[in-house]
Amino acid sequence: MAERPGGTPAGSGGDNRDFDWMYGDRPAGSPPPSPPPPRQPAPPPPNRPEPTQVLPTQPRHQAPQPPRQPPGQPPQQRPTHAAAPPYQPPAQPPGRRGRGGGRGIWSRPKTWVVLVLSLVLLWVVYIVAVPLFTWTKVDKVAFEPDGDRPDDQPGTTYLMVGSDSRAGLSEEERKKFNTGNPESSLADTILMLHTGSGPDVLLSFPRDWIVDGRKINGYYDPGDPRELVAALEQQTGIRIDEYVEIGLGGVAGVVDAVGGIEICPKESIDDPKAGLDVEKGCQEADGEVALAYARTRATARGDLDRVGRQREVVAAIGDKVLSPWSVINPVRWWRLNSAIPDFFAFGEGTGPIDVGRWALAIGKVGDGGLTCTMPVTDGSANTLDEERGRPLFDAIIEDRTDDITKQQCTAAGVPG
Repeated sequence: MAERPGGTPAGSGGDNRDFDWMYGDRPAGSPPPSPPPPRQPAPPPPNRPEPTQVLPTQPRHQAPQPPRQPPGQPPQQRPTHAAAPPYQPPAQPPGRRGRGGGRGIWSRPKTWVVLVLSLVLLWVVYIVAVPLFTWTKVDKVAFEPDGDRPDDQPGTTYLMVGSDSRAGLSEEERKKFNTGNPESSLADTILMLHTGSGPDVLLSFPRDWIVDGRKINGYYDPGDPRELVAALEQQTGIRIDEYVEIGLGGVAGVVDAVGGIEICPKESIDDPKAGLDVEKGCQEADGEVALAYARTRATARGDLDRVGRQREVVAAIGDKVLSPWSVINPVRWWRLNSAIPDFFAFGEGTGPIDVGRWALAIGKVGDGGLTCTMPVTDGSANTLDEERGRPLFDAIIEDRTDDITKQQCTAAGVPG
């Protein structure tokens, strides 16, 4: 093997510094430089931790760079990543949404519709249930007489008897209403109400009407009106289909239950016996005043004027009973129905529907109906005027109330 200048064979693993002259690092033939002294580590600066206490630094991770594309080639497209789905808040249970604008259960229209329908249903149930409950406590009276009776007739005829019975009244109430004799039990009011194809007719019978030598109210037996019904059917030919009995306190109780009624005295009346002192003209009356107004006879025609006031009170009560407020107001509806069992009795066979029809008819009397007193002879309250009375009775029997004339139907029963 040829030797390099300096005596070192070529390819040997010795020091090659002898050949530095070939690269211009030193002149040819000059001795090689001495190796530099070993490098000593620099002392650590003050307050610097020992090398063993310094944590080794970790190289920062760098994202790999895409390889360069050779010239003339289209750039490589970077891989795309699917976009992350938007944030969805956790689902809330129905009716408990948060405050971030979500609708709660009370802001849904369906909730209010269900609520309103439920209230209407409860109201209907209440309106129906209260009369049915009341009906279970009402007294039923046998009123249909034995023997021959008029045949069935078109329309419906109710007999209403107002008794002056003090039953059901406390001592304080008897004093308040000026009822007098606590043992008395007479038929102070006798009314017929006919409903049919024509105008409804409310007809009063004077209590002093003489029938076979007896006053008509003398046929009344408390708790057993059959003799009275028989006498009226025989004298008039009118068949009585339903029976309603009203005690003395019933008028006051019902009037107070409906919040009072309007009365229109045609003259001022001062009657200490009845406990009445009213001025002429229309005015509001509570139960106490309305009862005294219906009972007093302290006017020029006595009982003939009284039967007219009784019809006025009955019609006013019917108008109030049928007012929407009496049904809509639950308190009034309860009071009205609660007053019935204590002071009202109905004929056997009369049902709640029949009573409802009767109440409707009472309310309609003052609106296009006819209110009359049995025709009597001029100046006498105890004798039937046959000439005017029979045509009136026949019109009711045949349900031809449109044919009743003003001469036949007068307020006091005397010729107009």
